[in-house]
Amino acid sequence: MRISDFLKNVGPGPIVAAAFIGPGTVMVCTLAGFNFGYSLIWGLLLSVIATVILQETAGRIGLATGKDLAQLIREQHATPIWKIFQMVLVLVAVVLGNTAYESGNITGAQLGLQVFWQSPNLEIGPLVIQSGNFLIGLTAFLLLILGNHQVIEKLLVSLVLLMSIAFILTAIWVRPDWSAVLSGFRPSLDSSQITTLVALIGTTVVPYNLFLYASLAKNKWKSPHHIPWMRRDIVLSVILGGLVSMAILIVGSVNQSPEINTAQDIAIGLEKVFGEFGKYLMGFGLLAAGLTSSITAPLAAGLVICGIMGWSQETRSVSMRLSIGTVVSLGLVFASLGIKAAQLISLAQLANGILLPLISGWIIWLANQKVWMKSHKNPFWINAISILIWSITLILGVKSISSVLNLDIF
Repeated sequence: MRISDFLKNVGPGPIVAAAFIGPGTVMVCTLAGFNFGYSLIWGLLLSVIATVILQETAGRIGLATGKDLAQLIREQHATPIWKIFQMVLVLVAVVLGNTAYESGNITGAQLGLQVFWQSPNLEIGPLVIQSGNFLIGLTAFLLLILGNHQVIEKLLVSLVLLMSIAFILTAIWVRPDWSAVLSGFRPSLDSSQITTLVALIGTTVVPYNLFLYASLAKNKWKSPHHIPWMRRDIVLSVILGGLVSMAILIVGSVNQSPEINTAQDIAIGLEKVFGEFGKYLMGFGLLAAGLTSSITAPLAAGLVICGIMGWSQETRSVSMRLSIGTVVSLGLVFASLGIKAAQLISLAQLANGILLPLISGWIIWLANQKVWMKSHKNPFWINAISILIWSITLILGVKSISSVLNLDIF
């Protein structure tokens, strides 16, 4: 395989990596390392395997059918009530969820930006607008509105590579006990680690990424003949994302903060270990993580909204610009004004908790339908692994629902 062919066929896989490595992932992986050392690295490996299988299946469906998951939900032959239920559930989970996550992405990126530049607050009457958040949100909005899929892909590939270098170099700088790191790949679990394990997997196996990749993959390659390229793209990208998450966990294990409740606590604890340079590396990593996720979240929401409603999914179409603009604007309002969107996040968690096992089970079923998939339907071994992965998504879904309803299930 020639390098030129590989570079030509680099697809939207890095966008998936950019989407799940956001400020939330930085926080969860840091806490896992801070509280439990290297003992939960095996959970990240499990999440990488689950993500590769589900994303490859979603991408293969997109190439085999020429439609993304949102379009297939809209065009399926089902009873009207069941069809409307699915459409409403997807819209609620993805739109409200991504709006809430967009607020967190912008805020997280701004915390990374603060390492390099203390942005002033803008006072407009009784309102105090955090200018760093506004700058990050505006940057994401302009990149999405003025660019196209190809431009956005190239930008995100570059940012993901730089972000990966920043986090991985920081992890190497820690000089961990590599034999202890390797022992973390051996599964072990006690009751105190269950919630963190679920969070580690849940921050990687994300429902909206399945919609995002199916849509971008079928636009990138057009034909089922390119499925091998799609597989290389998603496998390499998710593995890279998994390595970055593991690097963050390793760095978290040496954090010297008394406790970690915010991203600011992470930075303070690392400055004691690394000094100024290490702080800058992590600051850039957090900035890149927040910025890339603040681009992918509204892009995914726009693709889902337009796919469900039967509107144009071209980035520069009116429907996509309005959909993207709505998600970015609401996220920017919550972030810039410091509004706590707790109820919105709870509703999104509830919808995502229902959506994750439903959509993962549905794409596994869809990938076995020969009438749509033809020769590209799931082989037996993929089905066996997929059933295990579906069980994981069911556990994640139940955990999300129980956390919202304050039920002590885990």
